[in-house]
Amino acid sequence: MEQCKIKNMYDLTKTIAADYFETVEYPWELLAGISDYIKTLGKALDPEKFDEVSENVWVAKSATVAPTAHLGAPLIIDEEAEIRHCAFVRGSAIVGKGAVVGNSTELKNVILFDKVQVPHYNYVGDSILGYKAHMGAGSITSNVKSDKTLVIVRDGKEEIPTGRKKFGAMLGNEVEVGCNSVLNPGTVIGPHTNVYPLSMVRGVVAANSIYKNKNEVVVKTDK
Repeated sequence: MEQCKIKNMYDLTKTIAADYFETVEYPWELLAGISDYIKTLGKALDPEKFDEVSENVWVAKSATVAPTAHLGAPLIIDEEAEIRHCAFVRGSAIVGKGAVVGNSTELKNVILFDKVQVPHYNYVGDSILGYKAHMGAGSITSNVKSDKTLVIVRDGKEEIPTGRKKFGAMLGNEVEVGCNSVLNPGTVIGPHTNVYPLSMVRGVVAANSIYKNKNEVVVKTDK
């Protein structure tokens, strides 16, 4: 599972939460503590750059938040981020610098790195999205298995039990997810990988790949 380790998935210079990522080996190990981490980090933010707009909700002065957006606690919205009309941030969320959270998008227990885009009708729960990751319109993370059993990350014959009932997806840097795709619980997608629209993804997808369907995942070639 080497490819699933934080050091191979994320650029820690592109998140306000870099120190948090240095505490564990795999990204899903961070999910349980996101809420407490936000409360601690928020209190240390520069008041010249951030306003605490409600209890445990910190919004950068340079961020843009639509009046119809819901901002649930705890929450940090970093500089130059954009929260568009009717976005529903339930709480336990970090929205990175320059990130976009769009119309009817719902966030819950997530870390979005800088420049992430979840701009149209997305559900992102119990997930971490790396630098410049993008989810196309209608694509979602499914964060609970239908039988409610604990999530296991699977890569071929390798397995890592997570001990978590709720686990959406881990997306590496610059992952592109096509419109109306479903990322099943325990999905891990390596950096620079593209997922075709209308895909149903589960397990580990290698970095620098094109995911067409579960039986056709091809490695990108340089032009």
